[in-house]
Amino acid sequence: MKNRILVVDDEPSMREMLAIMLFKEGFEVLVAESRAAAAKVFAQGTVDMVITDVKLPDGDGIEILRHVKAASPQTVVIVMTAFGSTETAVAALKLGAHDYLVKPFDVEELKIVVRGALESQQLKEENVRLRAELEAQHGIERIVATSPPMAAVVAMVRSVAPTGSTVLITGESGTGKELVAQAIHSLSPRRDAPFVSINCGALPESLLESEMFGHMRGAFTDAHQTKKGLFEVAHRGTLFLDEVGEMPPSMQVKLLRALQEKTIRRVGGTEEIEVDVRVIAATNRRLEDLVQEKRLREDLFYRLNVIPIRLPPLRDRREDIPILAQHFLEGFGREADRRVTKISEEAMKRLVRHSWPGNVRELENVIERAVALETTDTVMPDRLPDPMAHAADQGEAPLLGVGFTLDGHLNRIEKALVEEALAKAAGDRAHACELLGITPRSLRYLIRKHAAQGRG
Repeated sequence: MKNRILVVDDEPSMREMLAIMLFKEGFEVLVAESRAAAAKVFAQGTVDMVITDVKLPDGDGIEILRHVKAASPQTVVIVMTAFGSTETAVAALKLGAHDYLVKPFDVEELKIVVRGALESQQLKEENVRLRAELEAQHGIERIVATSPPMAAVVAMVRSVAPTGSTVLITGESGTGKELVAQAIHSLSPRRDAPFVSINCGALPESLLESEMFGHMRGAFTDAHQTKKGLFEVAHRGTLFLDEVGEMPPSMQVKLLRALQEKTIRRVGGTEEIEVDVRVIAATNRRLEDLVQEKRLREDLFYRLNVIPIRLPPLRDRREDIPILAQHFLEGFGREADRRVTKISEEAMKRLVRHSWPGNVRELENVIERAVALETTDTVMPDRLPDPMAHAADQGEAPLLGVGFTLDGHLNRIEKALVEEALAKAAGDRAHACELLGITPRSLRYLIRKHAAQGRG
């Protein structure tokens, strides 16, 4: 898009010369011969730059400078005059003028000043935008929600962030546990130190120990040099332990010791290294069940569960679905440079009705897919994945009526969710348990229960 420049001068020849020169440089040029004319032009829409003479028939360019900077601080102003004085130059610069030129001036010099001023302003605006995006990226602003359950979560985040206490975040897969951990870190006194995360279930035991505590050179075959662990990297910051319930028993002992003693020992080392780290743990499992099953140390559970934060599944906060969907739509639209700005009423109904076993992460993926496929400015139902794209409008039919029972209705919902989870997990029961947020024992019970009902 071309930069718009307004030239204000009472001399027709000067206006014409500047307009031709700036037009040849690729700018959109507007002209005015007085303060009043300039005000009318400016009232029709902001401009990127104003080049104004000081002496005008109905006042002076300093007043134009004041008006422009009050109405649009980002607009660049260059003042020019044939009656240059130090006092006028200082006044213009104090009021926010980018530069001050004395007539007659060199045209090439003016071109350089104009280009430099616009590039400087663009850099400032870009820095402001990037800084805002960076702050929002890891801040509380990324938690997009208005529902009462999430309002309670945000209040808890604000309350616990200033403390140094260990936090345990629980919730189904895709509910945004790491997002909440990042928000706690960004609001804490440790915000200027690192936020480091590790998935405890994604690494084999030997590699997990090395990643968390580091290793000495020669500690094992591929240890060609000494390496710091994540506890050391996160010193004075925050260490996020995702899926902490999947940690092997031997690692649980070492983690417990690090939490209690605030020291760690690298693999193959003998030195005790002091670490100042706040630990935030997360899991999609019920840690109490893992303790009962002897898969998680009880003392570690109590050490982690100092301040619990439970994230509700998306199906329990459906009022957040429209604003989340719009938030993702705007983000993916910018990334893909697509003008998809709206979601049709019917598509939104289907989004709200969906059970969302994958929670917010699933919704994000659905919107990304829709933006990639949509050819208009509005997401239509057929851009949603099955079964949403071809779902009947169940929301119009009343539930209550002849033959309705609450137990029967809840049973049908339960059965549909189990079947959907198993389908999404391609029959992998462990993955289905994660999607449903239940234990393998509970899943086996539900499968037997609905199979028996089906036979009956």
